[in-house]
Amino acid sequence: MSDLSVPDAELLDSYSQAVTGAVRKIRPAVVHIAVERKGGPPGSGSGFVITPDGYAVTNSHVASKATSMVVSLPDGRQSTATLVGDDPDSDLAVIRLAHPVDDWCVLGDSGALEVGQVAIAIGSPYGFQHTVTSGIVSALGRSMRSQAGRLIDDVIQTDAALNPGNSGGPLVNARAEVIGVNTAVILPAQGICFAIGANTARVIVSWLMTEGRVRRARIGVGGENVPIVRRYVRHFGLERETGVRAIQVEPGGPAERAGLREGDLIVGLGEDVVAGVDDLHRLLTGHGAVRETSLKVIRGTQRLELAIRTEERP
Repeated sequence: MSDLSVPDAELLDSYSQAVTGAVRKIRPAVVHIAVERKGGPPGSGSGFVITPDGYAVTNSHVASKATSMVVSLPDGRQSTATLVGDDPDSDLAVIRLAHPVDDWCVLGDSGALEVGQVAIAIGSPYGFQHTVTSGIVSALGRSMRSQAGRLIDDVIQTDAALNPGNSGGPLVNARAEVIGVNTAVILPAQGICFAIGANTARVIVSWLMTEGRVRRARIGVGGENVPIVRRYVRHFGLERETGVRAIQVEPGGPAERAGLREGDLIVGLGEDVVAGVDDLHRLLTGHGAVRETSLKVIRGTQRLELAIRTEERP
């Protein structure tokens, strides 16, 4: 085999230096989490520390319903940990180690990512033994279903392979900034892996750290996504050609009190467009989810605006 040309050799060396440099920086903050659950099999996964006082991020499906957790650090130390907050709808959880740590990660800006840039996945599936894979960001703005059934937005698609037990570990860029939280791999596909974007994780993690949960509201409607006839779209000046048909209205719930009826077509909540059930889920999440607002509805040949007060979901 002929030698690499000088320019190619330099490029390969630069790539290797970028990957090894990022791993060297991030590795001390990546941990292995061993989980015990009452009445269920033990589990394990990866996580990464984000504060010097021992807060760490992992996946909800790794840490949820844990009765005990033991965290193994790269330097060989072990620490018990407690679950601070868990959000199955985003597949994120925050745990806290019993002891302070020396190294932690920095969350980057997933909104600044570009397709084609280097992505490095690191985890600790077997205790102290880290695994590292590298590739590129192959797509941005993906959406995927959490185990709870809700849609997770701002998902990064990468071809950096995820090994068993890597769930909850960080996806980082060449500067060792966390750009995502590794969460899933599509088994039948070749090299398609997903990570929750760092910008989404930052918001969810802050809620979990301060309140232990993510506030979500409800309106008491069972709905289905339906297309809207084009002449209705033109007549009512709608921005989208789909909406949510109310197939069940909870008796005494916020929507019924507002005057919503079964068969009504929901096309907006407040100033936001509702093109599907996932839009409703997104608009009913966060500190401002419980509020006085309005439902934009099409009923027969009428466009109605119903005053509604959403209520907090238990």
